[in-house]
Order: sequence, then C-alpha cells, then structure tokens
Amino acid sequence: MGKQQKIMDYIAAHTTPQDERLLQLERSTHLQTLAPQMISGHIQGRLLSMISRMIGPSTILEIGTFTGYSALCLAEGLAEGGVLHTIEGNREYQHLIKKAFADIQPIGKIQVHFGDALDIIPKMTETFDLVFIDAAKQQYVAFYHAAIDKMKSGGYLLADNVLWSGKVADLAKDEDTKAICAFNSMVQDDPRVENLILPVRDGMMICRKR
Repeated sequence: MGKQQKIMDYIAAHTTPQDERLLQLERSTHLQTLAPQMISGHIQGRLLSMISRMIGPSTILEIGTFTGYSALCLAEGLAEGGVLHTIEGNREYQHLIKKAFADIQPIGKIQVHFGDALDIIPKMTETFDLVFIDAAKQQYVAFYHAAIDKMKSGGYLLADNVLWSGKVADLAKDEDTKAICAFNSMVQDDPRVENLILPVRDGMMICRKR
C-alpha cells in the first residue's frame, strides 16, 4: 500500500461516516453503472454536506446528478422549506435517481430535471445560494456562465474535477483537460468572484460571488 493510499485511509477513518443508505447507494452505483468513479463518495460527500450546512442555502442548483449521491449530500444543509434543483442529461440514470430519492428522505425538497442544463437553467426563475457543477467537462465554462447570473450576491459555486487527475499541470493536454484549464483560468480572471481550488479528491473549485 502506497503512502497516498494510507493517507486517504487515515482521512476516511477520521471523517464522519456516510449514512448507511448513502453507502448502499454508492454500492449500487458501482454495480449498475459503467463509470462508478463519477460518484462523489464518502469524503467528497461529507465535504459537500459540510459546505451546505455552513451556508444553510434556501436554493441549490446542481448540474450533473449522476445517481443522486451528491444531491442528497447537498440537501442535508438545506434551510427549512428549501429546494434543490438537480439536472441530469443522461436519462439512463433515471431509474437509479428516482430510486435513490425514493429510498432516502432528504432534509428538504429535491426537484429533478432531465435534459440539457443549458436549455433548462435560463428558464428557471429562482436565484441560487449554492451551485454545484459536475457534468460534461467541455461545457464547464458554459455551465458557469449560465449559473453565475442566477446566483445571489454572496452565493457559492462549487466545481468538481478541476485538477483532472493532475493533467492540468501537464504540457500536453487532451480536449477535456484543455476545457478544465480554460475554466480554471476564466474563474481566476473573473472579477465577480473570489475563488480557491481545494486538492480534495480530483480537485474542487470554490467560488464566492461578490
């Protein structure tokens, strides 16, 4: 076992365990999907829950539902009467999402939208306290622009996979890596936000709208 894995095991052992029902959702995701690594999982899930609880958002927008794990973690911090809107473009996950949300009663309300986020978001009338982007990497810049104008001043935007397995630091870059680098540079240069990259899992960008 390498040192990095030992560190990750140590972190997991000293982090509040995930709910048993979230653990079952993680297991079913690994059994029933072709890319189970896309799930947020224990450590990132607890981070999303912690951030949401600190903010106490009334409205959350998630772009990229996958099997519903991250939405359930974010929903743990919803204010009373709050609502989380989550958008998934791949209808193949529809049955897993519906089962997850039926089996696990979140604190708050989750509304699922299936379709293209870039078509759905402009039609929304809500303004959001918290946004989480974890979908098609080559559309991160477009997702950001669609979401930022729907956010309240002082709201937070999170984006997953911004280190892209460390490829962002490579000289030669594939198209997904180029898209993530373009996103990171755009956020860095956007005067509307303050931003920080956390080296958690595959990297998470945290932005605060001024």
